[in-house]
Amino acid sequence: MTGLATALRTLAVTAAAGLLAVAGTVAAPAPPASAAPEPKAPREFVALSSVDPTILQEMRYTTEHDFVGEPVDGYRQPLCILTRPAAEALHRAQLRLLARGYTLKVYDCYRPQRAVDHFVRWAKDLEDERMKKEFYPLVDKSRLFADGYIAEKSGHSRGSTVDLTIVRLPAAPTRAYVPGEELLECSAPQEERFPDNSVDMGTGFDCFDTLSHTDDPRIGGEQRANRDLLRGALAEQGFVNLPEEWWHFTFKPEPFPSTFFDFPVARRSVAGH
Repeated sequence: MTGLATALRTLAVTAAAGLLAVAGTVAAPAPPASAAPEPKAPREFVALSSVDPTILQEMRYTTEHDFVGEPVDGYRQPLCILTRPAAEALHRAQLRLLARGYTLKVYDCYRPQRAVDHFVRWAKDLEDERMKKEFYPLVDKSRLFADGYIAEKSGHSRGSTVDLTIVRLPAAPTRAYVPGEELLECSAPQEERFPDNSVDMGTGFDCFDTLSHTDDPRIGGEQRANRDLLRGALAEQGFVNLPEEWWHFTFKPEPFPSTFFDFPVARRSVAGH
């Protein structure tokens, strides 16, 4: 009997172990699916600094000093990314301006679609007007879509559009924006706007106002000369100005005229290009 009892106990233990193994196999959770890798830029995209390190970069959408009042989705690092033809054309324009005692300064370059989506969500939230006094003091926020200030697609996402200005050399530093500080109207005279080392263009960057129209008749004198200097220097290299924004230029022909990219603004997006 003892031998039989021992055998039965052994069989029971073996069977229990098998059941546990089966149960463990059934109950074990599936390994988590690996996160989809972030998209990278096509090889036709480059960091502007790799083509021309002398062009100043003040990438506004990585900061809180923009019309939404916070860093914008998709801007991981303060980096200007453009298609190579656009970057090389900016380099040629820069060489001509340097000879005249000026430098270009970019505010925004390639813009991921997720950033455009962020702008759209912000524009639909009519309660969020924290930056109104500076960037759209005279425009009702409910009019931003109808008046063309915000759209669901942007040429910036195609990679050959850039927002920029001109700075006289030697370039003075621009002081940092302090979140919560008193806002100053972007359409006010230069000495009453937020300080920027740009030459006087008549308004600040991203000013939602008809005064920002490149050929607005109220702009004359030095301001007109500065706008014409910027437009002329870029037009010589194949850039076309958006008439509603003195700072907005698109290189033609665009390498990607109908593709809206969504890779993040980060060095890894163009690593090795």
